[in-house]
Amino acid sequence: MIQLLYSVIFAEMALILLLLFKTPLRKLIILTFDRIKRGRGPVVVKTIGATVFVVLMSSVYGLLSIQRRSEDGAVLNPTDQVLASKHLLEASLMGFVLFLSLMIDRLHHYIRELRLLRKTMESAKKQNRSFEDGKNTSGEEVKALGEEIAVLKAKVKKLESESESKGKELKSAQAETEALRKSADGFLMEYDRLLEDNQNLRNQLESIGHSPEGKKSM
Repeated sequence: MIQLLYSVIFAEMALILLLLFKTPLRKLIILTFDRIKRGRGPVVVKTIGATVFVVLMSSVYGLLSIQRRSEDGAVLNPTDQVLASKHLLEASLMGFVLFLSLMIDRLHHYIRELRLLRKTMESAKKQNRSFEDGKNTSGEEVKALGEEIAVLKAKVKKLESESESKGKELKSAQAETEALRKSADGFLMEYDRLLEDNQNLRNQLESIGHSPEGKKSM
């Protein structure tokens, strides 16, 4: 029994050392504990722990019973002394076994939590990098759009200046057309006046030709 407890203690100490330091066996041990904690594994472990605890209480009870006899004034024979020492040693070793088992369980839990935390941090870093890349890409796109907008503004200004110049040319052409129309109207009026004067002269000549004095002269 004592040799078995010592073997278990040394095995648990070796497991603790392997869990504390990052070695190739650490991942294998963690995977083994992950499988043990699935299904019926926790029930089996709790059953073993409860059994060890019951044996521990039995050893403590035997040790206390021997001490009570010594307190009552009875002289302990060598056999009782050996049994008391044995119960004390077994109780100490089993208590140490349970304590190391609890340490191993907590170490495995914290290592698993640390691994999950690292994975979460890595995924967060990847998301942050992708966000920054998208931000840089969007910044470049915004810059390109700004350049395109500047080019379009320059084209709009050029078209406005051309339109303004064309408008001025159109106004000048309209003014020239209006001036030509006015001059044409003046020419027509002058032509009408000349026609009227010519007609008046003709009428005067005809009236002179039909008069008696005109005939005499004829």
